[in-house]
Order: sequence, then C-alpha cells, then structure tokens
Amino acid sequence: MKLLRDARSGAPFAVLLGLALVVAGCSSNNNGQNSLQPKGRNARLISDLFIPIVILAGIIGVLVVGATVVFAIKFRHREGTDDNPKQIHGSTPLEIGWTIVPALILAVIAVPTIATIFKIAESPKGEVLHATVVGKQWWWQAQYDKQDTVANANIAKTVVTANEIHMIAGVPLEIALQSDNVIHSFWIPELGGKQDVIPGREQHITFYADKPGTFLGACAEFCGLSHANMRMRVVAQTRADFATWVANQQNGPAQAWSGEIEKLTANTFACTNCHVFNDSSKATYGPNLTHLASRTTFAGGSMELNRANLVGWILNAPGDVPMQSKDCRLPPPATCVGMPSFTKNTPKGDYPVMTKAQAEQIAGYLLAEK
Repeated sequence: MKLLRDARSGAPFAVLLGLALVVAGCSSNNNGQNSLQPKGRNARLISDLFIPIVILAGIIGVLVVGATVVFAIKFRHREGTDDNPKQIHGSTPLEIGWTIVPALILAVIAVPTIATIFKIAESPKGEVLHATVVGKQWWWQAQYDKQDTVANANIAKTVVTANEIHMIAGVPLEIALQSDNVIHSFWIPELGGKQDVIPGREQHITFYADKPGTFLGACAEFCGLSHANMRMRVVAQTRADFATWVANQQNGPAQAWSGEIEKLTANTFACTNCHVFNDSSKATYGPNLTHLASRTTFAGGSMELNRANLVGWILNAPGDVPMQSKDCRLPPPATCVGMPSFTKNTPKGDYPVMTKAQAEQIAGYLLAEK
C-alpha cells in the first residue's frame, strides 16, 4: 500500500514532466542545423533512411512498452496470492521467434543503411569543385587550389580562407578533410552527415546544395577548451557569384599592408607570427586575414563580424572565447593554443599593452573591404 501511495503522490510530477517533453518536442528548430530539413542529395539520402527507421523503432518501442505495462498490471502483486509465479522452463517456438524476428528487423534496417553508406561515399563524377579543409584549434581553414574542371570558376591561384566554405549550387563540392592537432568532426547537417577529421589521415566528404543559401555547421567531436565555439558555414552560390568571390579572394588586400599598420601587426604586436594580412594564397598558423571583411563571422565562426566585436576581439580574444593562450604571446610551436590577450603584460616577457586606438586602427584595416 505504501508503494501505491508513493506512486500516486508522484503522479502530478510525472504529468508535468510529460507535458514539458511534449512542449519541447513541438518547438521549432530554426538554428540552421536541422538534419530533418535536407538541402542537398546526400542529406536527403540520410533523411530518407532515418525517418522510416525512426517510425519502425517507434512502433517497436510502443509495443514493448505497452506489453510491459500490460504484464505489469496483469501480474501485479495481489493480497493472498503467491509471489512466486508458476515456473516455465523453455519454449522452443518462443525462443525461435524472439531470435528470428529481431534478426529480420535488423536485416531490414541494415540493407538500406549499407546501401546508403556506399551511395554517400561515392566520388562525384563530371563537374566537381574541390577544397581542402583543415581542422585547427578552434577554427577551420579552407583552401582551394588551381582547378580546371569547374566551368567559369577561374580558380587560377590558390585561395585560403577560414570558417566559411564557398561552393556552387548544383555542383558537388568534394572536401579533403585533415587535422593538424586533435580529432575533430565536420558536420553541416542540412548538406550531409558527419565525418571525423583525424590527425595523420585524409578523410573525404561530398556536399550537394540544391539552391544557393548558407548552411550552418559545427565541430561534432570534443576537441578542447573552445570546442563549442568551433563552428563553420557552407555558402552555396550561383556560378556568377562564386566566380566573383574567387576573383576577389585572388586579389590583394583593399589597402596596402605597409607603413603604420605593418609596423603594428608585424613588429609591435607580432600578429604575423600567426596571420597573413596581404596574400590570400598562404596557409598560416592562424586564419588568413587578407580578406577577412568578405566573411560574415570570425572567431571560429562563433561571432558576427562587425567593428565592435572585432575591436574587442583584437584587444582580448580570450575574454570572448576560452583559449589556452591567455598569458602567452609566443609564436608556434608554442603549446599555448589560441590568440593571446593584448590588454595586459604577460609573465613570459616584456610585451607591450595594446590601446583601444591601436585595436581600432587594426580593425579598420581588416574591415576596409567587403
């Protein structure tokens, strides 16, 4: 009787919990990372596989839970009855049944799953755009080398950018994934599945985008202090827009990197230990900043690119995104990872403190073009 009273006293809580789960399930997902809203071939293949399996699993779950509830009620303890039920030792038909039925269910799931895996892993044929994406801590470097196979793209010179990967809508983008540090996982839900990025290995993933648009993603493998801030986006463009983007990236910076800005970034604060300001074809330890203004985000894709955010970041990046380099200004191969703070001296030497005016000057140079 005590157990029955306890169960009754917990009923309101169970009802509230159930309502909360229902409300949470009804909320809309507008964060741009919804794998149930595929925007390309591979993402659609995954969704078309996932939905029937979820329905099948739901039916089985309802039957199992329903049977559990029925048997719990039917064979519940009753006053005056023996707690030990009649012992039945073995039933060949039942044992064969509960072995064969799950095997058949798994086979029904396995066949289309394996077929989908092979379909997604196929190398695209015909016109294909290629890029190499390298997982850093905690951002993504994208590099496009010279390509003659993509009509009108005119990629005659290497282009290096960060966190925002461009492609042509309707043309498959084959990405070679690498890591120069730890294991990451590359995931753009609306364009395809996840792909682990493993140091010392080159993995491949192909994206198809039906229409122009921006598709958001994130690193899906814990990779250190700022894993949650390691985001990225794929920008699918028309052929004309992509060609314009490539042409702009292959140009030099909007303002000459010389004079006071060169002194600030190369000498005073040694930004060039990690970054390049005047050549978008060079891969660097930190993001290539030659055409930073052409991007919509920075800081691993976690912050909107605007003047206020950028000035604050230049002054004190670890104040916005956790980094191991808070008190370190040593160049690679220093073990402290990330951009240091310039708002104070560091215990590793006599380094200058950056003023807001200096940060404004650097930000103005970086934002000189769109």
